[in-house]
Formats: sequence, structure tokens, C-alpha cells
Amino acid sequence: MALRQIRLFGDEVLRKKSREVEVVDEKIRQLLNDMAETMYNEENGGGLAAPQIGILKRLVVIDMGEGLIKLVNPKIISKEGSQEVIEGCLSNPNVFGKLLRPKTVKVQALNEKGEEIISTGAGDLAKCFCHEIDHLDGILFTDFVTEYLKL
Repeated sequence: MALRQIRLFGDEVLRKKSREVEVVDEKIRQLLNDMAETMYNEENGGGLAAPQIGILKRLVVIDMGEGLIKLVNPKIISKEGSQEVIEGCLSNPNVFGKLLRPKTVKVQALNEKGEEIISTGAGDLAKCFCHEIDHLDGILFTDFVTEYLKL
């Protein structure tokens, strides 16, 4: 495993759309492991998307305290409800804002073995799913902020 450099706000790669992963192989598994190590190395890192380390592939890692989730080609297939949340981003350190996210989301993806999975997230996990999957389409949380906060 290796630590990767996190791209910061203003880097054009953060605004590009990521490509689907065609084959989940050892290179993809290694990249997911590197992403997880990079996320865990950062203070307050709950998730990381591949564009944040400069790689335009549809890969996400998340750990909201319930264990590591590795997603390949994730997409949100349903949303329910609404919640006001506070978000920050490893690519935009020390910037926090309020925004609206779905209360519950259902995500379809492949796991690191290439098997199809469906995951449901509520509350903070739903927020994190949305935040990280947005990164794969070049969307940043700051696009939705209703109020910036000093934390």
C-alpha cells in the first residue's frame, strides 16, 4: 500500500467525469487499498474518491466508523427523504458548509472481487455516499452549500 497525494480545490481533475472500471483486477484492488490508506492518514477522513488522488476512475472508499467500504462503479439507484448536513472535504481543507442531502440512499456497485452489491445508507452514511459519488462526476459539495461555517 502507498499514500497518495490528495488533489486540492482548484485542481482541474476534481471537475472531470471519471470513467467506469472495465475489469476489477489486482491493479484496481491495490488502488482501492492505497485510497483507504490515504484516507486513514488524514484527520477526519470518512471517504475518498479516486479523482481526489488524480485518477479518473469510478472508485470510492468510505469508513464512517462501521468498517471500510470499497466501491467500484457506484451509482445511486434510489433516494428518500431530506436532511440538512454539514460537510467538509479532504480536497478543500478547513472549508465547511451546510447543505441538503437525501436522508437515505441505495447504492449499486461492484465490490473489490467484482461482485455486484447493493448498499443502503442512512444519515451520515447516505451523506458520505452522495459526497463521494458526486466526486466521480466532477461535482463538489461546495456546489450545493447553503451556508458556509467556521468550525
